[in-house]
Amino acid sequence: MDKREYDAVNFEVDATTDKENAGQSRREFLVNAATVSAAIALSGVFGEEAEAAEVINDPVKAVAIQNPVPPQTIAVEFDVNGQMQKVNIDPRTSLLDALREYMGLTGSKKGCDHGQCGACTVLVDGRRINSCLTFAVMYQGNKITTIEGLEADDKLHPVQSAFIKHDGFQCGYCTPGQICSAVGMLGEVKAGCLSAITTDMASNKMTLTEAEIRERMSGNLCRCGAYPGIVAAIKELSEQTA
Repeated sequence: MDKREYDAVNFEVDATTDKENAGQSRREFLVNAATVSAAIALSGVFGEEAEAAEVINDPVKAVAIQNPVPPQTIAVEFDVNGQMQKVNIDPRTSLLDALREYMGLTGSKKGCDHGQCGACTVLVDGRRINSCLTFAVMYQGNKITTIEGLEADDKLHPVQSAFIKHDGFQCGYCTPGQICSAVGMLGEVKAGCLSAITTDMASNKMTLTEAEIRERMSGNLCRCGAYPGIVAAIKELSEQTA
């Protein structure tokens, strides 16, 4: 069979196939395809609307959809502000959420929940940490101090008093973290910890300049810009204890 005969046979086959599909034109095929696609899309929309309406009318189902598997909780015990706190929490709960949601200690604030603003700063065994970045279950057996625990015998902590004296806050949202961080920072200075800008590393007695204070407190942000008062408060305390 030469090429012309081969092409003729293929032409006849294609013509037969076209006759079998002749009952439906190209236009009709496209219209039908579009109709089917629209029907599928609308069924999905109506299904979602029906499900949403059902959720609105049934709060229990709404919770079940958001939490398909109930979280498993564990019993944990913490030493917070000198008192033992026993709570049942999801092991994935952050220390900040455990303090705020389970123990009612709302002084520590959730500013960014990414460890970038310092509003959630608390003290663990005297060391300042961002409580939003760590799991609560890690601190059983440690002594946790929040802003609520700094006051003693109905007297403000010296850092709290200094912040008030020097007006080291405006809206006050970041203040609990600022104060806890300042307490921890002064403890670090007393222990001889260096900062990134410390120049006299041989001296046993460190002088807190304004630049040193700003560097050491740089992890705590104040969106109101009350930094001059914060620095003044810490500087006065450092000079009193020098």
